[in-house]
Amino acid sequence: MEWLNYHHLLYFWAVMREGSVTAACEKLRLSPSTVSAQVGKLEENLGGKLFRRTGRRLEPTDFGHLVFRYADEIFSLGREMMDTVRGHPMVGPLSLKAGVVDAFPKLIARRILEPALTLAEPVHLVCYENKLEKLLAELAMHNLDIVLSDSPIRKGLSIKVYNHFLGECGVTFFAVKRLAKQLRPQFPESLDGAPMLLPLAMTALREELERWFASHRLKPMIVGEFEDSALLKAFGQHGDGAFPVPSVVEKEVQRQHNVEVVGRADTARERFYAITFERIIKHPAVTAISNGARQYLAAGKASSAQ
Repeated sequence: MEWLNYHHLLYFWAVMREGSVTAACEKLRLSPSTVSAQVGKLEENLGGKLFRRTGRRLEPTDFGHLVFRYADEIFSLGREMMDTVRGHPMVGPLSLKAGVVDAFPKLIARRILEPALTLAEPVHLVCYENKLEKLLAELAMHNLDIVLSDSPIRKGLSIKVYNHFLGECGVTFFAVKRLAKQLRPQFPESLDGAPMLLPLAMTALREELERWFASHRLKPMIVGEFEDSALLKAFGQHGDGAFPVPSVVEKEVQRQHNVEVVGRADTARERFYAITFERIIKHPAVTAISNGARQYLAAGKASSAQ
């Protein structure tokens, strides 16, 4: 096993934090030659340049920025450990940085994240929304603690992260009262040729719905496709077409959007995953999210089946 020299890492970290070798030397009370030599040894050990010279200034490379993020977390955890073992309470709330895939239903995301905010220890939640690939890159660099996704990571990715299956539910079709009244009696056959609002192609829910439509020999008239689930519901609320929603949030959708149930596609499943850089979850807020989500989705699955 190759060992990291933490003295070398500390000198590099100090240069990055202070902005120059000179300022780091004043902080560390060392000579510039000593600090420069130790940073050079770290570069040799890691196999990459941490700085590039621009004029008279040293600027960190992309590799340097990557190493600094890890170093910053290492020394931050070290300070936290010393405070804890010496009986000093941690200052400030527990940080939770969550990424939410843009296609993930926002109502469900809020319910899944909610248990983190009810812990006895205060939690500072920061949410980011983006494509799965970009969120996974941030997760791999430990810039996120958890990613909520409607699909698991595929095999063969170079980044080391782990899927945690949270649960699944069926799909409910909604529409405004006028359209729901037309479509409800002969559901699901009534969806053939009916105006339909759907998630974008290639999303997990869209693929499930396409299979369900094919199994029932249905070809709805697709009048709109949406990346954002909230925007899809907004169009549905104004009568532009029927639209699918995870059955676990039926009541919330009815209440918020003043729409009615057309019918349920119980064999079309929407699945939910938490993705973390830990095989075994240790972050207390992520543990609360995972446990709470499984209970919430299991309860929703049971109620929608009744």
